[in-house]
Formats: sequence, C-alpha cells, structure tokens
Amino acid sequence: MTIRIAALGVSHWHSIYDAAYLRHLARMPDVELIGVQDSDPAVAAQRAAEVGHPAVFASTAQMLDTLRPDFVVALGRHDTMAEVAHDLLERRLPFMMEKPMGLNATEVATIADRVRAQGSYVAVPMPQRDSPFVRHAHRMLAEGAFGPLSHLYIRTNRFTSARYPAWDCEWMLDPQASGGGCLRNLGMHGLDVFLHLTGETASVTGAQFGHHALGTRVEDYASVLLRTPTGVCGTLEVGNTYPRRTTEGRQPGAGRDKLLDGADGEWKIVGRDALLMAKDGNIRIVTGDGEWNFSDTPTENPAYHCLASILSAWRDGLPPPVGVEDCLNAVRLIDEAYVLGDAIDIWRVY
Repeated sequence: MTIRIAALGVSHWHSIYDAAYLRHLARMPDVELIGVQDSDPAVAAQRAAEVGHPAVFASTAQMLDTLRPDFVVALGRHDTMAEVAHDLLERRLPFMMEKPMGLNATEVATIADRVRAQGSYVAVPMPQRDSPFVRHAHRMLAEGAFGPLSHLYIRTNRFTSARYPAWDCEWMLDPQASGGGCLRNLGMHGLDVFLHLTGETASVTGAQFGHHALGTRVEDYASVLLRTPTGVCGTLEVGNTYPRRTTEGRQPGAGRDKLLDGADGEWKIVGRDALLMAKDGNIRIVTGDGEWNFSDTPTENPAYHCLASILSAWRDGLPPPVGVEDCLNAVRLIDEAYVLGDAIDIWRVY
C-alpha cells in the first residue's frame, strides 16, 4: 500500500528545515507526497521544488478536494492550526499536526474533544520520546532502579530566533500569530517528556521570561518550575540564545544565507537510588554501586523515525504514538507558565 500524503502550511520551517518532514516523506518507501499547500504560493513552489515537485496549491480546500489524499501532514501558523484541524476532522481525514496545535489550551481542547468523540486518528510528532535519554529512563523506571523519583531537569538552548524569518516564518516573532516564543515552541518537548516519564499530571509553581538578549516581542528565554501531585519536581529551561551561528551555501532558489543549527542541552532524571543524565550525546548513570559513562546517539534521524512510526501506527490500525490529549496536557502547562510569569499581560494573546 502506497500512502498518498498531502502537506498543509508548508511555509512552516519544519517542512524542509529542522524536522524536515517533506524531505523525509520524499525518500520514504511506500509513501508518495502528492501535493503541498501554503497561502504563500511562492514559498509553496520553492518547497515543492526541493522535494520532487509535487502539485502546489494555495487553497487547502482545493487541494484536498482535488487530490483526495490518504493522509495529511499539517504544519502552518499557530493561529490557524485549530481551524485547519477542525476542517480535517470534518472531512474525516487522518492527519499529523505539528505542535502546539493552536494558540492556547482552549483551542487545543476543542480539537481533543472532537477527536475523542469521533475516534479519529490524529498524531502529534514528539521525537524526543524516542531519544536515548527517554529510552534509558524507561528501562530504569521499569527496573525500579530510581526508587522514588525526586526531580527532572531539562535544558534546551537553541540558536537565534533570526532563524524564523530566514526560514519564511516571520510570524513566529509575532505573539498574536505564535502564542509565545521559545516556551510555546521548544518547551513543548520538555514538558511532554516530564509528563510522560512521571506518568502524572503537573502544575506550574514558578515561571520567568527573558526578552533582553534578542529584543523580540516573544521571549528568548524561559524557566519553568513544575510539581506533580506526588511531589516530583521539574525544572525546564528553554532559550534561543545559543551563540554559535554561521552560514552554509544558499537556499536553493531563495537567494538567502541558510543558518546552521546549534544547541546546548541537558536532560536529567533523579531518584533516591539513581541518576540518569544525557548531554552532548553522552549518557551518565550513577547509582550506589558505581558510575557509568558512555555514548549513545540515534542511529536513525529522530524526525524520520517519528514520522515513520506515526504512519505505521495508522496503517496498522493502532493509536497514534502521541495524541492530541498529550499535546493538550503540555499546552496547559505552557499557558499556566505565561499567566504566572505575567507574560499574558504583555502579549494579550488570550
């Protein structure tokens, strides 16, 4: 069975940069990328030219009515995601939608309610769930190696927010269109992993935001404190201030320099009896019996693996690896943090 896939909102940077979903779809076996859509026809045509020239559309309805895809990959602006999701649900089309699926939890909750009522297949890509850190954490949790959990610490600091305009996503620096900055975007992954590994709900007990370094209308740094009902604590730090950035050639047909990736990150889970940390491709495990340090990097591109897992689950009639409810739980924490950190008074996005 060849899965005929259409992609919406391909001006989103994850279409060909970072996660690069379109590039992965173009090389997957038993998958045909039959069309791409964006409200900016020039950007849509540019994206199509880089992945084998699928059909290009400016209108979502026209593309879906004309091509009748088996599956949809939905990207686009945060302020249009909920409307697109409801349209796809109305058409009973299975789809994957990039996080956060809306501007806030209120919007995402309407999607979750409808998915629950219809039993529709809607997946959210969260490749960090397949990371070496999470894999080792799952193993140690299953073995009871940690004992009672104490806390998790997650830090992700990526390179400048200038990557968004360079990648045709100027809207990410507009809070009315994005719903926030690095917390709304990067923070989703850390919050999802915290909830996933603890297996609990959580509340935000503290939050602060920084705008000073990059001077944009959305935060370039955020720190969030979390606590579960049983008392497991979490610290999340995200930012767009990793200092190294350079250029590599030119974007095909775009005439602009392409920024290279860069990041500083650390993931840690600690219990009474053990500590697990992942940093710079290295794993550190400490117990009362000793300490182990070794390298563990993915053998397959994480975004490719995530996308393939989503399509495989749908084809096999299984639930999505990560669903709308999971996304909603993380988005609720983001909203709490913005309110607690007074960001809501600055941006007025609700």
